Amino acid sequence: MIHPLTYIHPEAKIGTNVRIDPFTTIHKNVEIGEGTWIGSNVTVMEGARIGKNCRVFPSSVISAIPQDLKYKGEDTLTIIGDGTTIRECVTINKGTTDRNKTQIGDNCLIMAYSHIAHDCIIGNNCIFSNNTTLAGHITVGDNVVLAGLTAVQQFVRIGSYAFVTGGSLVRKDVPPFVKAAREPLSYVGVNSVGLKRRGFTLDKINHILDIYRILFVRGFNISKALSIIETEIPVTDERDEILSFIREPGRGIMKGYTRRHNEDIS
Repeated sequence: MIHPLTYIHPEAKIGTNVRIDPFTTIHKNVEIGEGTWIGSNVTVMEGARIGKNCRVFPSSVISAIPQDLKYKGEDTLTIIGDGTTIRECVTINKGTTDRNKTQIGDNCLIMAYSHIAHDCIIGNNCIFSNNTTLAGHITVGDNVVLAGLTAVQQFVRIGSYAFVTGGSLVRKDVPPFVKAAREPLSYVGVNSVGLKRRGFTLDKINHILDIYRILFVRGFNISKALSIIETEIPVTDERDEILSFIREPGRGIMKGYTRRHNEDIS
């Protein structure tokens, strides 16, 4: 059902069983998949591609032009996967010529007042809590959780299954499967709770933990740690994903574990 107080551009493509509430504006060159609900006072601008069975809550703005002075009106996209929920007052900017799109995967939850800037690529099943802010050109893997008030610097990479605690400033790359906290952001363990919820066995979690003990706890430099991991740790998909992530050029990996003065380690 499309409310009569909604404006939809004649060139927009609206799927079957889409519900659009009053006072919402749908611009041209927009596609909305079947079964999606768009709440009131939402603005969906040019280049938006919203998947099936999504929910967009009131006052969100989807596919506005980038907040980037280099943007000169290029024809770019904002792509939102199936089953994704976008809560109140979320802003998502379209891409620039760098990637030509901003993309959010399937079954994500983007909570209220979050911002996702131009050219971000977000995986599937991610949860971004309230007031999460992503600058431009960020890459986030699948099953990542960013707790509230997390701010991520441009060009940062966050690996799959990572968990970043609330109020964090993410200036360096966060490898897969880890928990990240403190200031500056540091490794504080493997995301064992999240991995269990996603079906990882205890043996697999311990295997990942063995890798990160070498990388972050035992005091080796990165190149030495990678050499030891390749020599001592059995080949698995998780091991290879970690090695590939560390070796890929980026902003550099976040700090390893260091115990604070008087920290309780019991």
